[in-house]
Amino acid sequence: MFSKTDTPAAPAASAAPRAPNPTNAGKSVLASDLRITGEITSTGAVEVFGEVDGNLSARSLIIGGEGSVKGGISAETIEVKGALDGRVSTQSFTLRATAKVEADVTYTSLVIESGAQIEGRFTRPKS
Repeated sequence: MFSKTDTPAAPAASAAPRAPNPTNAGKSVLASDLRITGEITSTGAVEVFGEVDGNLSARSLIIGGEGSVKGGISAETIEVKGALDGRVSTQSFTLRATAKVEADVTYTSLVIESGAQIEGRFTRPKS
């Protein structure tokens, strides 16, 4: 039924190790019970449902309804449903009706839903 072979079996073909691909980065979710003080950097998407006190850099950022970020933010796209206080640099900035924002914002595209509370300076770079 079973027999021992004298020649070792050929190892299974292994895939070549892949280098990390920053354009294929995953999504990081910071839960509502999480409070972070410091700098966060990601090549992918970040969703904040807790509190972040510090600078945040990502490809895209969503601040959930119960989430808050206080600090500098740099991302290609930002959607705010919760609280934001700081400096923002983005291409696409969306403020949902539940957003509370106190920030100096540099943006290319801007969407503000009725009900969003905003205070600060909004600047669109000249093309």
